[in-house]
Amino acid sequence: MTNILDTHVQAYEGSSIYEFDNQIQLQWYPERVAQFSDGAHSLLELGLGHGITANMFEKHFSRHVVIDASRAVIDQFRSRFPDSRAEIVEAYFENFSTEERFDVIVFGYILEHVDDPVRILKHFRQFLAPEGRMFVTVPNAEVLNRRLGHLAGLLPDMQELSDYDHLLGHKRYYTVHTLTKDILEAGYEIKRMEGIYLKPLTTRQMLSLNFDANIIRAFCLAAIDYPELSCGILAELTLPAA
Repeated sequence: MTNILDTHVQAYEGSSIYEFDNQIQLQWYPERVAQFSDGAHSLLELGLGHGITANMFEKHFSRHVVIDASRAVIDQFRSRFPDSRAEIVEAYFENFSTEERFDVIVFGYILEHVDDPVRILKHFRQFLAPEGRMFVTVPNAEVLNRRLGHLAGLLPDMQELSDYDHLLGHKRYYTVHTLTKDILEAGYEIKRMEGIYLKPLTTRQMLSLNFDANIIRAFCLAAIDYPELSCGILAELTLPAA
C-alpha cells in the first residue's frame, strides 16, 4: 500500500523556485536552536523534510533521533546524507512512543502539516525532560511580502494556500496569534518567540536582486525582533513549573 506521505517527496527534491527561501530558513533556525540549547545532549526532531536540519543538528547533539513516517523521504535522506549519525524512527507522530526523555524536541515546520496540531503538541509533552525545551517553527501567513501583496490587492486572502503549499502537504498557515493560541492550549509556556527571515519581496524579486550572503544574513538578523512580519516564526517552549 502506498503511503500518502510519500507523494510529497518531490517537494523536497530541490527543484522549486522556493528552494531559495527554504535554504535560508532551514539553515538559519537550527543555528538559533543550537545557540539556545547550549549544554543539551539529546534531541528529538520531528520530520526529515529536506534533510538539511537533521544534518546540521547532529553536529550539536550527541544523541539525535528523527521521526518520519514516509519511507520515500527517509530513503532520500539516507541517499543524500549517507554518513549521518541520526537515528531515524519510521512512525507517525501520533503513534510514536518511547521511555526516553529528551533535552530538546524540535517541531521544525511540522504543525502546518498535521490534522490536529494541539493534539500532537500535547502528545510530545511526555517525551520532554523536566527541564527540557521544545522549539516550534511554522510559516507565517502575515509575512511582510504577503502583507504588501494583500494591501496592493494582489492577495485577497493572506491565509490562502498556494499550489506549492499543497504540494508540501500544508493544511494551514500560522500567525503569531494562532501559534500562541495552540501552544497555550497544549499546556506549554512560551519562553521566546522570534522571526525567521524578513522577506520584503516575492521570491522571484529577491532572486532577481542577487543579494550578497551578508545581506541575506542581515534579513535573518532583522527578523529576530519581528516575528509578525517574518517568513517563519520560531517559538521556544517549556513545561509549566510543577
